[in-house]
Formats: sequence, C-alpha cells, structure tokens
Amino acid sequence: MSSLVIKDLHVAIGEKEIVKGLSLTINSGEVHAIMGPNGTGKSTLAKVIAGHPDYRITSGDVLLDGESILEKEADERARAGLFLAFQYPSEIPGVSIANFLRAALQARMAEGEEIDASGYYKRLYAKMDMLKIDRKFTSRAVNDGFSGGEKKRMEILQLAMLRPKFAILDETDSGLDSDAVRFVSKAVSRLSGPDVAILIITHHERLLEFNKPQQTHVMLAGRIVEHGDAQLAHELHDQGYAGIRARHPDAAAEEEALAKKAEVQAAVKA
Repeated sequence: MSSLVIKDLHVAIGEKEIVKGLSLTINSGEVHAIMGPNGTGKSTLAKVIAGHPDYRITSGDVLLDGESILEKEADERARAGLFLAFQYPSEIPGVSIANFLRAALQARMAEGEEIDASGYYKRLYAKMDMLKIDRKFTSRAVNDGFSGGEKKRMEILQLAMLRPKFAILDETDSGLDSDAVRFVSKAVSRLSGPDVAILIITHHERLLEFNKPQQTHVMLAGRIVEHGDAQLAHELHDQGYAGIRARHPDAAAEEEALAKKAEVQAAVKA
C-alpha cells in the first residue's frame, strides 16, 4: 500500500500565505474530495504537491511512501507516481498526442528499456476505445484547438495510460457542461482501483456522482476546517458553505478579511 502524507503544510506566494497548516493522509485505493469556496487554497495545494516552482513552502512536508518529495523536481515526482490533471490544460502545438504519451511512458522506464511500439499502440487504442475517444486524435497536437471537454478527455486519457499511484484532479469539471462532467466522472470511476488513489478538488458534487469519496475535506481560509464522508459533499452541494462558515466563525472571518483586502488592492491598482 502506498501513502501520500501532507504534514502541517504552510505555503506562500510572495509574501502572501495561502495554505496555513494543512495536514492530510491519502492511501492506495481511496477516493478523497477537497471542497471549498474560491480562493481557499485548493488549487495551490494541488500545484505544490506536483512541484510548481512559483510557490514557497515555509514549513511542513509532503511524503510519498515515507519519503519527502519537496526537494524533487516535478518530473521526478511524476515518475514516483504522482499525476495532476490541470484545471486549465496547456496546448502543446507540434507535439502529437501519441508521441506525447509515448514520451511520458518512456520517461518512467528504466535506463536502456524501450517501449514496444506495437504493444504501445494496442494499449493506447484500447484506452481510447474505452473512453470513447476517436482514434484520429492520436495524430493531433496536444490540446491544440481542442474544446474544453476534449482537453479534459485528454487529461483522463493520460491518467488511463500512466496509471499513477496518486491522481489529483484539480477542478476537472471546471467549464464543462453536464454531459461532459458526467462522462469525466464515469471515466475516472472506471480507472480507479486498489492501486490508485484519487484526490478530487471541486466546488460541486457533480464530479463525485460516480466517485463517492470515503473522505470529504472542506477548506476555508487556507486550512481544512472539517472532515466527513460523501454525505458532507452532498450537503455542500445542496446548501452551499453557509453552514460551514457558521460552524467555523474564526476561519469565516479570516476569509472575509482576505476578500476585503483583495478588493482594496484591486481598486488601488485600477
């Protein structure tokens, strides 16, 4: 069994602290959800785990199978078993999907090993068929000219091919219509299993339709303020965050103060 352990993590960008003492443990086979209003640090947490260089970790640690990954580059973390599906996937003109995925898989192999071309395409086509992705997409450049839904399907195809230990889905439902969200939710469910842990970062319950979280965590003002199960996610979807704010007035007051400060700064810049 693998584990991803976040220990009292504090993260800043510039002089602004965004994540403020967050702790979380995720084990193989588990589905976790992190929910919370905009600006609470959810996406920051995902990027920090993946190794984004713009964020400064002021204290705390992130352990993958007992080993700290904070000194590892993003590609080293990916080879160790981490995967991040982006909220806004980048376009890579000139690089075909087939070559991109092949290079990603090759990077995870031992030195001197080579991917068997026929076996690779057999597996790729099988995953594309399972996800109902037209095989013609293999020759298209990564996300170049893709719709929002097509980009998110490509993220899920990467997940299917790479089979990481820990998959972090950062608001994968963002910008998608109901049909596309339902597709992504079902696809993620088909890819989950005892060797894959999934952390779903979302505002809504829609992505959790086929991926019932064993644990739901609610972030407010940069920290996790409440834990629950799938029922908590349903409550947030149905009632919003008013109840959470009422139960955690100190964090709610801090959130309000931060929002007002951001408004003042925006007005000054304008």
